[in-house]
Amino acid sequence: MAQKGVQLDRETFSCSICLDLLKDPVTIPCGHSYCMNCIKTHWDKEEEKKIYSCPQCRQTFPARPVLLKSTMLAVLVEELKKTGLQAAPADHCYAGPEDVACDVCTERKLKACKSCLQCLISYCKKHLQLHYDSPAFEKHKLVEPSKKLQENVCSRHDEVMKMFCRTDQQSICYLCSVDEHKGHDTVSAAAERTEKQRELEVSRQNIQQRIQDREKDVKLLQREVEDINGSADKAVEGSEKIFTEMIRLMEKRRSDVKQQVRSQQQTEVSRVRELQEKLEQEITELKRRDAELEKLSHTQDHNQFLHDYPSLSPLCESTHSSSINIRPLRFFEDVTAAVSEFRDKLEDVLREKWTNISQRVTEVDVLLSQPENMTRADFLQYSCDITLDPNTAHKELLLSDGNRKVTNTAQQQSYSSHPDRFTDWCQVLSPESLTGRCYWEVEWRGRGVFAAVAYKNISRVGNGTESEFGYNDKSWALYCYKYRYIFYHCSVGTHVSCPQSSRIGVYLDHKAGILSFYSISETMTLLHRVQTTFTQPLYAGLWINIGSSAELCKLK
Repeated sequence: MAQKGVQLDRETFSCSICLDLLKDPVTIPCGHSYCMNCIKTHWDKEEEKKIYSCPQCRQTFPARPVLLKSTMLAVLVEELKKTGLQAAPADHCYAGPEDVACDVCTERKLKACKSCLQCLISYCKKHLQLHYDSPAFEKHKLVEPSKKLQENVCSRHDEVMKMFCRTDQQSICYLCSVDEHKGHDTVSAAAERTEKQRELEVSRQNIQQRIQDREKDVKLLQREVEDINGSADKAVEGSEKIFTEMIRLMEKRRSDVKQQVRSQQQTEVSRVRELQEKLEQEITELKRRDAELEKLSHTQDHNQFLHDYPSLSPLCESTHSSSINIRPLRFFEDVTAAVSEFRDKLEDVLREKWTNISQRVTEVDVLLSQPENMTRADFLQYSCDITLDPNTAHKELLLSDGNRKVTNTAQQQSYSSHPDRFTDWCQVLSPESLTGRCYWEVEWRGRGVFAAVAYKNISRVGNGTESEFGYNDKSWALYCYKYRYIFYHCSVGTHVSCPQSSRIGVYLDHKAGILSFYSISETMTLLHRVQTTFTQPLYAGLWINIGSSAELCKLK
């Protein structure tokens, strides 16, 4: 009996939220006590509802109660701690706010370990034992604890719903099957579960197969990333080596030119200096002779003059001025001009070759998914903001809605003359060129339209095939007509069978040479795909029949 009394004390002075002895105990208006932090945390979760409840009795308070420490309970808990009393034993697992409580417990409710679908009651371990011991409960279905047991009870007949109506796709009780669901396709809930379980297993198999496929794709893409990185590293390493060799070659050529100029400079300077010395010696000799002649000219004795004159040494041969080659003041400017010319030619070569190199770099393109595996959401990531060019529109076409919509009015519009305008076919092109991956959609109405792409150099004059979309090698077009589609290229038509739709999707992968047309409704259906090589940028085009209109849809 003493042990029982101690057990009672443990339950009395334990917090029903943390299941431990009370810490800073507080008592709320309904009379139940909790740890201050536990009840604060509980009410913090209810803050948005502005309704605060007791976790045990569920009584609600319109305003959050002020919490004051219960001094008496705190003293009692401290006394219990001094006697060595701790929290409730582990086998007493009380139900918290988020747990399923035992429906049989009359005092403080323990956590349920099973729920019975026949009894519609949840049991703790102690009260569940009867289901194991008594033969009367052998056929009862025990499941994991559930708060939704009452959802298994028919609200109309207050009976357990053990049947399923396939007609109305809902659970029903036996009375429902002979009442409002009479004549419907009804089976037992167990039979329907078995059927749905099979479907579930098939779905799971499909999902698991897709997971395996996607995991393989991920591995393939990972290898693709590794290959891309390896190829890029190799390309960078190889190009760095080549550029280094080119720089080394240029440095050598620079050094050779410098050495040749300096060598020639030394030769020319030596030649000039040698000639300069000869001229200076001649000047010295001439000055000496001039001094002698001047002295002789001042001799007053005529006989002495005549005597000394023959003894003067003759003049040495003078250096002729023609041997001095005075060049225009350019000297080595020709070398600079030659190097400058070489630089210009090298720049031209680099510019030409760089375009080729840059194109090779940008042509590296990994197709992560083939168009047939792509969804509309996948296509939308490539959506392009396309408009229509008034300078290309036939004069009977009216552009509106920011040059996105075109209507064939069969009346002349006030367009000015322009060399890009289609003169005979009621066609219009976009001003934006399309390269890379692009996706757009066309909404059409009326007798028929062509959704097309074309090169810029398609003919604009005349009513021959050279200027009509789809009838030459410069354009590709899908003719959208009542109850049918026809794809045209080089005057060859391909009929396409598909349910009619007023919206057409166009996908272009310029580098991969893919052009696809899709019918857009609740689903996305492929109409026609072209695999070719595009040699020029493409432009979106529309051909409009009389009384028809088409609009380039805003997808972003």
